[in-house]
Amino acid sequence: MPVSHTARTISALAANPGCPRRAVLDAAGVNKQQIAAHIGYPAPFGQSQFAITRGNAFEARVTANGAAQLLTLLRDHLGLDVTEVGYTELGEVGGSQSRELRHLHTRHALTGRDHGPRTLFDHPLLRLRVGGRHAYLEPDLIALRLDGTYHVIEVKSFPVIDGQADAAKVVAAAIQSAVYVRALRDLVADAGGDPDRVSHQTILIAPRDFASQPVATSLDIRRQLGVLDRQLVRMAKIADQLALIPDTLTFDLDPDAGGTPRRDPDDLAAAVALVPANYVPECLSTCELCFACREEARDTTGALGKSVREDLGGIEHTAQALALARGQLPSPDRAEIAAQLLRAAQLREQLLGEVI
Repeated sequence: MPVSHTARTISALAANPGCPRRAVLDAAGVNKQQIAAHIGYPAPFGQSQFAITRGNAFEARVTANGAAQLLTLLRDHLGLDVTEVGYTELGEVGGSQSRELRHLHTRHALTGRDHGPRTLFDHPLLRLRVGGRHAYLEPDLIALRLDGTYHVIEVKSFPVIDGQADAAKVVAAAIQSAVYVRALRDLVADAGGDPDRVSHQTILIAPRDFASQPVATSLDIRRQLGVLDRQLVRMAKIADQLALIPDTLTFDLDPDAGGTPRRDPDDLAAAVALVPANYVPECLSTCELCFACREEARDTTGALGKSVREDLGGIEHTAQALALARGQLPSPDRAEIAAQLLRAAQLREQLLGEVI
C-alpha cells in the first residue's frame, strides 16, 4: 500500500530537488522510514508529543470564539474591512470524515457563489497531484477577502522573539505554505477561477516572545513555489529516472502476516543503492533515509554541503581535494582548482601552523 503524502513530505521534496533516490522512492509511495530501519539506519522523525500538544493549544487559542483574535490580527495585517468577519469550519461534513467529500465541500465553500461573504475557512482539505497520485492536504486556515483574493494562513507554535524567529523553522514554514498555495491554486483553477487570486504572500501566525499572544508575519513564498513546481514536474516524468534502473528492482520488505519484514537487510540495502542519491547535510532534517545516504556519501565533497560541492565542482572525493591541496600533480582540466586549493592550504598553514 503506497504511503500517502502530507504537506511535510512534499515540502521535503523541495528541500533537495536534485536527489533521484528521493524522487523515485516518493513517486512509488515507499515508506522510507521502514526501509531505513530495516537496513540499519533508523532516523527519528516527527514532532515530539510536547510540541504537538503545545501547537494544538496555541491553535485552539487563536481560533477560539470564531477566530476573533485572529480576525483582529488579519484586520491590521491584510487591511480587512470591518464587515469581513465570517468564519467557517470545514473539519467535517455532516459527521463524515471522507476525504473526497471534505475536498468537494471545501471547493464549494471556497469557490461557490450561493452563500454570503465569508472570510476565514478553518481546516479546509485541499488536493495536490504528486507522482501520479492525489495527496490530500489540510492547511490551518485560508482567508478569503471580499475582493476575491485568498491567503494561506499557517499557525505555528515556535516563538517570535524581539521580532525574530528561528530561521530554519521559518524556511520550513515557507516551504510548507508553498505546498498549500499550489494545491489551492489548483482547486481555484479546477473551479474555473483565476489561480493568481491565491496570493504568494502567506501569513504566519506565531506566539510573540514566550507568551501566548499571537503575532502575524507575511512570508513571500515565490521562490519556494518555483522549486516545488520544478520538483512536481520532475516527479511527473519519473519514467526518465526509472529507465536508468533495472526493471526487477523492488523495495518490498516482504512482511509476514504480523507485518515483520522478512527480506534480507543487505539485499534491500543493495536495492536502495542502485538508485543514485544526492546527499547534502540538509537531508538530516528532511529525509528518513538521511543516515544511510550520509554513510554512503562518506568521504565525498557533497557530504560537506552544497556550497562545497559547487566550489569543488568536478572533484567528488575529499581525498582528491586534499591531494590537490598538497600540490600533487593535477590533470590539466583541474589546474585552476588545484592552484586555489594549494593557495588555501598554504594560508591555513601560515595561520595555524598545521600542514594538511
